[in-house]
Amino acid sequence: MKLRFVKAALAACLAAAAMSSSRPARAQELQVTGPLKGAPAVRHLRLYRKGRFELAPTASFTLLDEYRRTLLVGGRATYYVTDWLGLGVWGAGGVWSETTTLTNEITSVAQPNVETAINVNHTGGCPGGNCSMPTAGAEPSTIGKSSSQSFANQTARLSWVVAPQATFIPFRGKLAIFNKIFVDTELSLAAGIAFVGIQERGYCGGGGQIPCYEPASFALASQTKFTWTFGVDLTFFPSNLVSFGIEYRALPFYWNPAGFDTRGGGPNGNYPDNQVNSNDDTFKFNQIVTLAVGFSFPTAPKLSE
Repeated sequence: MKLRFVKAALAACLAAAAMSSSRPARAQELQVTGPLKGAPAVRHLRLYRKGRFELAPTASFTLLDEYRRTLLVGGRATYYVTDWLGLGVWGAGGVWSETTTLTNEITSVAQPNVETAINVNHTGGCPGGNCSMPTAGAEPSTIGKSSSQSFANQTARLSWVVAPQATFIPFRGKLAIFNKIFVDTELSLAAGIAFVGIQERGYCGGGGQIPCYEPASFALASQTKFTWTFGVDLTFFPSNLVSFGIEYRALPFYWNPAGFDTRGGGPNGNYPDNQVNSNDDTFKFNQIVTLAVGFSFPTAPKLSE
């Protein structure tokens, strides 16, 4: 009797499990009633961006430079169509630059001989006015005496940047400091195109151009590069008018920071060809950190419902 009862109970459990598994799963819909019905997630949210125009003076520093680091001073102007989208432009000009340790080391150890005549400036002059290319085995004095600042003077530098861009703001919240101070904070992404003015060693060695072993060939020439750019910005709002931000930005493009002849000859153009031109440019993922102080107008932000 007991065995028959146990079998019947097991059969009933299996049947119930089979019936429940065959039914589609359904989420229970919660009906909000009372004063919260239809209410937004946040009330009276400060819309720091929507319908406001921001002017922000900026100071930018280049990062991970091989030969020369640069300080750029400029500004950013942005109009925010919504609280998450803005259109504007950022521009800056180089006001100060400094050579890196690598540049100083090259300056101190480079010897003005036939092996380095094309790549390192021998600004000490030409004995007897003869600046012809020295022959192999010639003494270093054949091409003049090296200057302690010769290589530093031929390294390329950033002159200016102008970047029309769009700004997207996907994240926003509050930052708590020691659970005492709360600051409205946002994370934004900027992307656009960039016009970059640089000064780098002029082209030499080609038809109608000065030979690359001449001291005058190491003079810097102005060029403009066209590229794309993107940045990630963290902004703090201590007041309705003023904001503070720090941004990481990338400016990738091809250039020749050292002014060396490295490509253009031999198999696949992978060897020096006694010329300095666009073949010697290399791709650099130029990186910049920017500090900004923003002023938004109108001075009072709008409030959400």
